[in-house]
Amino acid sequence: MLLPLLPVFVVGIFPMLLFGLLGFLGISLFGILLICVGLADGLGANSNFNQQVIVHGYADRDHRSMHSSDLHSATRFALLVDTIGAALVAVGLGGFFWFG
Repeated sequence: MLLPLLPVFVVGIFPMLLFGLLGFLGISLFGILLICVGLADGLGANSNFNQQVIVHGYADRDHRSMHSSDLHSATRFALLVDTIGAALVAVGLGGFFWFG
């Protein structure tokens, strides 16, 4: 029963294809795509928070802390994705120039 391994295969096939077809620059390209996803996620979280404040005004203390914690968790996740993307870009460029 290999069905539980299917998500791992589906997630891992794209970077492996990029590395196989494009080499280390493919890894850099995947890192740039991850950076774009992280920036879009962070901007989307800020947009949702600003829309909530503008449309509904300042809420009571419980709802304000809930929206603030949602913003912080989304921003932390976006920063993590950006960091992983930057590391992939660095590894790809380093591998390209080192093994090149």
